[in-house]
Amino acid sequence: MRDYEQFVGSIKRKTGIDLALYKEAQMKRRLTSLYEKKGYPSFLTFFDALSSNQEMMNEFLDRMTINVSEFYRNGKRWEVLEKKILPRLLKENKRLKMWSAACSTGEEPYTLAMVLSTYMPLSSVSILATDLDLNVIQKAKLGLYPERSLAEVPEAMKKKHFHKEGAFFKVSEEVKRAVSFKKQNLLSDRFESGYDLIVCRNVMIYFTEEAKDELYRKFNEALRPGGVLFVGSTEQIFNPERYGFEVEDTFFYKKA
Repeated sequence: MRDYEQFVGSIKRKTGIDLALYKEAQMKRRLTSLYEKKGYPSFLTFFDALSSNQEMMNEFLDRMTINVSEFYRNGKRWEVLEKKILPRLLKENKRLKMWSAACSTGEEPYTLAMVLSTYMPLSSVSILATDLDLNVIQKAKLGLYPERSLAEVPEAMKKKHFHKEGAFFKVSEEVKRAVSFKKQNLLSDRFESGYDLIVCRNVMIYFTEEAKDELYRKFNEALRPGGVLFVGSTEQIFNPERYGFEVEDTFFYKKA
């Protein structure tokens, strides 16, 4: 136990990432399997190795950030966004300020760009996408995906916005230009403000209750009044009013 606590402190000092804000059992299990696979007997010997090996440090960061993503994940929710949420937001503001937080390998912000393309030319779309892990940001910028990532993409969108490259599918340059990527630590960095829409899905489940509490407040402050937070399908906020939100639809929370 002490071993893990010291590791958490050392990682925070070295990288600025606070593992204590993630659910301990899950994180510990994930990292123990990583150091055992590498042949280290403890967290402390593993940290010494990480300190002197950048490649291993990158792999460690990859392992602690959870990169499970696909286009149009939980398709019904994207339909609600397209048919109900976006029309209201666009009525209030023609140029939307949008942020895809913890964007992983880019499927989410690119999906958002495609959904918006039904309302406006992609040249008018600008989405900020952020993640803690520079490796996944690099993959996102590349925009190359296996077929399984596209399982939920509507056929018309697939034809319009992807082209096949060998065994993979590449996102069109037009969609890629609509998204700009940046490294960000959700738990410690400051957020910009005035957003119309923040998409943060399937990452809150890995955080402690205290960290979630803090994040919901920060998201609320980052939205304009009437702006919307779109969360994942296992991340319902049970007391949204506590954070200044009201439910606009399932998994969509409007800043009151």
